[in-house]
Amino acid sequence: MTTALIFVDSPVGAFGVEGTAAGVTRVHLPNQFVAPLDAKPAPVLRRAAQQLAQYLEGRRRDFDVTLAPLAGTDFQRDVWKALEEIPFGEVRTYGDVAIAVGRPLAMRAVGNANHANPVPVFIPCHRVVASTGLGGYGGGEAVKRHLLALEGVTY
Repeated sequence: MTTALIFVDSPVGAFGVEGTAAGVTRVHLPNQFVAPLDAKPAPVLRRAAQQLAQYLEGRRRDFDVTLAPLAGTDFQRDVWKALEEIPFGEVRTYGDVAIAVGRPLAMRAVGNANHANPVPVFIPCHRVVASTGLGGYGGGEAVKRHLLALEGVTY
């Protein structure tokens, strides 16, 4: 299958939605270099990029996108599933997510699983914060703050 990429502009930079006809395979955050691809995007990818644009404009709270099967360990997939359960406008700590996946001492491993999340925003790892503050984010603190602010959360 041919992989295509669509860029979605935002006030904090361009997000890249990458995928095939099978679904979204990756979301590239602003501040992450990604080379443009010339392939024509499949309808499923155009739909995902449209929904991301609506979210970034404050006009969407939930996503109905097709994700391609995501590669990850069992633990990573458990964490990603737990992230999908965090409602719009709410946050959880790394410790909360560790407890949710049955590994209460695995806060750092939860952070690593968040960092490995191939489809941020669609699987909302930005909703996970440190017990002492904002915590890290692959796209940088400004991007994480912006995404949380879109949902009415300030940090």
